[in-house]
Amino acid sequence: MAKDVLAAVGPRLRELRQQRDLTLTQVAETTGISVSTLSRLESGSRKPTLELLLPLAQAYHVGLDELVDAPETGDPRVRARPIVRFGRTIVPLSRRPGGQQAFKMIIPAREPAHTELKTHEGYEWLYVLSGTVRLLLGEHDLLLEAGEAAEFDTRLPHLVLNGGTVPAEVISIFGPQGERVHVRARSA
Repeated sequence: MAKDVLAAVGPRLRELRQQRDLTLTQVAETTGISVSTLSRLESGSRKPTLELLLPLAQAYHVGLDELVDAPETGDPRVRARPIVRFGRTIVPLSRRPGGQQAFKMIIPAREPAHTELKTHEGYEWLYVLSGTVRLLLGEHDLLLEAGEAAEFDTRLPHLVLNGGTVPAEVISIFGPQGERVHVRARSA
């Protein structure tokens, strides 16, 4: 059983690299693992170790378990594992490392006090599914109700909070390079 699991790691690594249109040289530069070691890992002639898999999982933006247990093929469903941070539940809805990423966020009604506005590179789009969200954005203090959306450059100081008395559910789309969300298809 363990032998079969380890044998599947190499093809999975190759698949992840090719899906991201990366060369072995590019992965080597990102991870610090030599091209020859990466090649041997992918071909199965080198046994995967934790020291090798950790930087690869980080480079491919996947969990270690995804390197060891390849997902079922042909199933289009996203099998996201919820992340709980500061009382919020965050469900990743996409896996596009380096590109736009989508999340569902559940913000509890009585969440721990957050006061510090954050800034970082990128562009974010929020859509409120239910409840009320308070968006602190630069000098603005906005309340967004269910069905409302906001988009903003994340280099502006910002903070998303629950603005009501019930949990709020939000879809968030984030582009780390500043890509904006297009909500309409372009006409031909």
